[in-house]
Amino acid sequence: MRILSINKVIEYDTLSISNIQESALSTQPNMEEFDYIIINGGDGTIRRVVKILHTLKHNASIILNPTGSFNVIAKLHRVPSLDTVLQALSEEKTLTTQAQKYYSLNEEMFLFSAGNMGDLQHIFLSETIRFGMLKRGMSKYILAVLFLLPVHLIMTPFMLMSKQKFFIFTPAKFIPKFGSFYGEVKEMEIDLDNHYNHIELDGDVVTIKEQILNIEKAGEIAIVRHAQAIDNSE
Repeated sequence: MRILSINKVIEYDTLSISNIQESALSTQPNMEEFDYIIINGGDGTIRRVVKILHTLKHNASIILNPTGSFNVIAKLHRVPSLDTVLQALSEEKTLTTQAQKYYSLNEEMFLFSAGNMGDLQHIFLSETIRFGMLKRGMSKYILAVLFLLPVHLIMTPFMLMSKQKFFIFTPAKFIPKFGSFYGEVKEMEIDLDNHYNHIELDGDVVTIKEQILNIEKAGEIAIVRHAQAIDNSE
């Protein structure tokens, strides 16, 4: 069994763990030999890694070590601590995984969030004030919400009625569609009426130099979820 850790050097007795940076993933040789991939980081890191794995057509199980600000995917799956997972693997036990769907937006990928509405402005502003005492923690996001609250209150109703605006947030799938808000991803085409667009994807801000967005299901990854393992010897 081989394990690949991304963005953090991890060592554990009896386990074979290779360590690389995210930027080296696309050129990592012999990817098919890795049974597990540890993603150290937040939702944006997961998104970017999944995009590369999709291109490589690699389907190793994903171990999450959440170190980002929100870690929505980790919270949704209630992932166990990294030490718990590594201990179970060192004892040669098979961990329970849960499927997480991911979606394509033209050439990009996302797992749970995409749009050009309020969350895009929120990410822009919070990243702008990410320095000094606000570099880490939730303070920058809370301040961004407070600063943008008047704008959101005024503009959100108009954005919800606009065909050029959209916001996808799959944890709210109990609301399939409300105006330009989508809690459920179906195959869709959105005309942004502009060839240069900023889009928020899982907390990342990406630039799409295309007017038409094509959004659809792209695949799924297996995320290690339960700390209690199943012993193969039984």
